[in-house]
Formats: sequence, C-alpha cells, structure tokens
Amino acid sequence: MRSSSVLSRALAAAVLVVSAWLGACSTETETKTVFVDPPRFNAPPDTVNGFLGYYAAEDGQTTCGNCHVDHQADWSQHGHADAWNTLQNSGHAASYCVGCHTVSELGNAVDSAAGYNLVQDTVYHDVQCESCHGPGFDHVSTPDASAPPLASIRADTASLADGTCAECHAGTHHPYTEQWQASRHSEFYSGAITNASCQPCHEGRGALRAWGVTDNYTERNDVVTAQNALGTTCAVCHDPHGSSNAGQLRFPIDDPSLENNLCMKCHSRRFELTSANSSSHGPQGPVLLGTAGWWPAGFDTTPAPSTHGDATANPRLCAGCHVTRITITDSTGNFQLQSVGHNFRPIPCIDPATGEPLDGYSNACAYTTTERNWSSCVSSGCHNSATAAATALDASNTVMEALVDQIWLDTDGDEVLDFGTDGGYLAQVPTTEFVSNDNLITVGEGARFNAQLFGAHLSHHPDASRGSHNPFLTQKVLAATIQALRSQYGFPAPPANIQAIISKALAKGATPASLARH
Repeated sequence: MRSSSVLSRALAAAVLVVSAWLGACSTETETKTVFVDPPRFNAPPDTVNGFLGYYAAEDGQTTCGNCHVDHQADWSQHGHADAWNTLQNSGHAASYCVGCHTVSELGNAVDSAAGYNLVQDTVYHDVQCESCHGPGFDHVSTPDASAPPLASIRADTASLADGTCAECHAGTHHPYTEQWQASRHSEFYSGAITNASCQPCHEGRGALRAWGVTDNYTERNDVVTAQNALGTTCAVCHDPHGSSNAGQLRFPIDDPSLENNLCMKCHSRRFELTSANSSSHGPQGPVLLGTAGWWPAGFDTTPAPSTHGDATANPRLCAGCHVTRITITDSTGNFQLQSVGHNFRPIPCIDPATGEPLDGYSNACAYTTTERNWSSCVSSGCHNSATAAATALDASNTVMEALVDQIWLDTDGDEVLDFGTDGGYLAQVPTTEFVSNDNLITVGEGARFNAQLFGAHLSHHPDASRGSHNPFLTQKVLAATIQALRSQYGFPAPPANIQAIISKALAKGATPASLARH
C-alpha cells in the first residue's frame, strides 16, 4: 500500500481521537471521529479491459495484494516482480519485449492489446497477478470468493487462446515451451486416466495434489479425461506465486533426498525388489544416489554415490546434466538460438547443419561428439572435453552391457526370460525359482530385477542411463549379482574378460561376505 500516506492518515486519526477524549473532560461538547477506509483499488488506466495493475507502483504493491497478502509477499521475492527493471537493465530492450515484462494481454485470456500494450502507464510495469489471472476490475468491484479470476496451468502453444505461460516463455531466446512441448514431460500416460496411482507423476493435477498444492486454478476440479489430461506443465515444477528455490521451483534440485528433491519425487518409484514389486519403474534418483537395486546377502549396502550424485561435486544433481543452457551460433558467430535445456536430454542429438539440439524424442543418434552436444558434461566440470565425456560413457556402457549379458542375454529381444533359450545365467535357473506372491525373494528373482534395472533393452522402465548415472553402483551390484548366481546355482566361472571386470568392481570396496540364498 502507499505506506507514507497510510501512516499520515493513521497519525491524524490518532490525534483526533486523543483530542476528543481530552475535550470530554472539560466541555459538554462531544467530538466524534469517523474512520473511513481508503479504497482498495484505483481506477484502471485501461478502462476497456479493466486491468488494475499496481495500487502503489513506487512500493511494488499490487492491487490484488491488498487482499491476497500472502501471495503478494511471495510474489515480491521473485523475478516477475522485477521484470521491468530487468528488461531496462539488459542492454538489449526492444519494443516487442515490453508486453512480456508488463501487465498486458499476454499470459491470460484477453486476445487484443491491453494493459501496458494499450496504455503505457507505470502501474502496469512488471509481471503481476493479472498477467496470468486476467483483468481484476470486476472481481474487486464485486468480490465473489466462489468465482475468482483463475489462471490456467496449461502450457502448450495450442492453448494460447486461453492464456498460458507459452505466450511469453517461448521464442529463440527462451524457448521453454517449445522444448518442453517436444519432451516427454509434455505428455501424460493414458493409464493415469483410469489408474489413480499413476496420476501423481503422470498427470499435472495429480502431481500437484500429491504434493499438497492447494492453490486454485482453472483445471483443478475437472474430471481427468483423454481430452483434458495434462502433462507435467510449467506450474507443476514452478510455483507462479514464488518460492524460496531458484527458478521458483516448488522443491529444491540440490537436495540429495528422495522426499524433497524435485526430480526425484517422481524419478524414484520402484527401485528395490520386494515380494509385491518385481520390476523397476523410474529408478533414476536412487541409482544416482547409490541406493537402488537388489543387494545379495552379505553385500555392502552402504550407498555408492558417484560424482554425478554428489551434491558437493554436482550441486544441481539431476538438473546439472538434464537442464543445460546451450547458446547456438552460426558459422560467423551470430546468435541463432538459446537452448534452455527443457528438452531434458543431458546430451541431446543435434541438427548436423546448425548444431541445434533436437527435440526430446530424438535420441536415436550415435553417442559421438559430432552427433550429440556434450555441453552438460563439460560445463559441469566433470569432464574436460566432449571427447573425454564420450569416451567415459562408452566405457561405462560397454562394461554395463557385458555384465548384464552375463546375467541375462535376451536372444530374441522380447524382454521375456525364455528358459533354456536365452543366454546368460538366468536362462539356466530352474523355473521354480520364479514364483510370484510367495513372499520369498530368490537369487534368481533378484538377478532378474537387477538386469532389468540397468539393462535398458530388458525393461520399459529401467535406469536407462547406459551406466552413467552411477557407474560404481551399476558395476558393483551387477558384479555381486553374478557372484551370487554362481554361488547359489553352481554356475561355472564367466569368461576371463568378465571375471576381470567383476574382480575390479568388487575390489572397490563392495565384496560380499557371503552369498547365501535369502
């Protein structure tokens, strides 16, 4: 609010009250003081659309914040609250930029010039509440808690008519929406429509409910259908009202815990073998932190984190590799595109002509320095060059595949363990060792779980990092698994090259004391 004027009125009123009280002691004349509340809103400069903007621009007090004080306090701490000055101080402000740094028709359902784009008034500076919620004049004139002006949490460019984040967070300098829309985060799993247990990770509203978000928004109470289902939209990961985390994220990305790390809240679903859970699903977080997998009896279960999962060496953890900015220039050094990493590929395939990262589904290219961009590996400080990173990944993948194949070689590629037909130790394990719902976990079942966890070709939901999330954990667990299979079922020693890998992996501190069946 206008802090100085409010204080002056309060002091004047206090003097009148004191004077009236003192006068009552010496005169029969009664003095009465009438307090009148100041209006909670000013007339909107844009009278056509009814955008109110700031109540007191000099104080950064929004009109909406006169009542919604909690949101005002949160919003005032993040980048939207300083969007105008950020633009002016950028050194490259252009006329076409102002609409996204002010209250305007962008980001809400108004479809013609409005707010600052219609009336250049300072009350419309910065990205305020109405930028997403739309004009507030009708609401403040006749407040109705049952019909508040709500914002949408959709983000795809096809929904621009309804007003979305895409109207501003897009374009060559900040293609957040375009990259997100080309990633798997933009899609929903069809099974989430009928299976409520899938919704906390596979449908936007389900995730917000699971995380205890009670804010209201346009789609909140809709029954989820194939037509209106949402993916992991911007507002799922980012809190538009503000948060204490970088980028207005709802949860931190530097916290190495499954409960509080933003990415790991979903990427840590099934990572341990239990009698009710025979396959992995989204195990990346625990693999990164070194706690995933079936551990043979006697195996050292102390977490085996790699530098990728060390918050000291890699502070942003998952995002340190999966969300990386890449500036694309042409052959003469002229700017072409600022990739913002919202395709979520750590080493994305690139357009051979421009070097531009391809969309999130384009992952069929070779793992070479010419077909992929390795910026995340180098900028993080983990590897000193793209060549070094590519070499390390290739080595990790080669070792991982050799160990998995020793456990289970899926000869026909059907992802089904064909006893006596497939290769590896598992195809020789008696079928009686694989009984569901008997509350017993056999070495055979544990070995199958580990093979599926790390072998991307053996499961639809593996770690799928080619061993890079945690090569130490991958190699130790698989090496110990091979030893357990041999001990339990009397299998012969593997080839010399595999035995050398096993010896090296177990020599790093995770040699099982015993490998008895459990």
